[in-house]
Amino acid sequence: MPVQEESKGKIDISSATIATITTQAVHQCYGVVGMTSKNLVNGIAQLLSRDNRRGVEVKVDGEQIIIDVYVIVQYGVRIRVVAESIQNTVKFHVEKALGLPVHAVNVYIQGLRMNGEQ
Repeated sequence: MPVQEESKGKIDISSATIATITTQAVHQCYGVVGMTSKNLVNGIAQLLSRDNRRGVEVKVDGEQIIIDVYVIVQYGVRIRVVAESIQNTVKFHVEKALGLPVHAVNVYIQGLRMNGEQ
């Protein structure tokens, strides 16, 4: 967890906080249908727990923040453009909220959603 030392004390930011900011940022991106877990077992566990940070893993190594995002995108969009948009949006929002640099945002496209008309 990132820690900032101040003259008044210590500020500790939890991974859950970073995941919540990330989730909100991802849902703003065009082409994103939803978020999903890395694998089936974790997906079932998160569905049962009602966790709204599903599809986000945050790793903090010293002062480096690495965020993994697992998403489902709409069929017909340019996947690379959507992934780059997610990276830029998440990096911007997390850095703006925390005042700490994000080292990497890794985007994993877990599936495509097709409309019923296609």
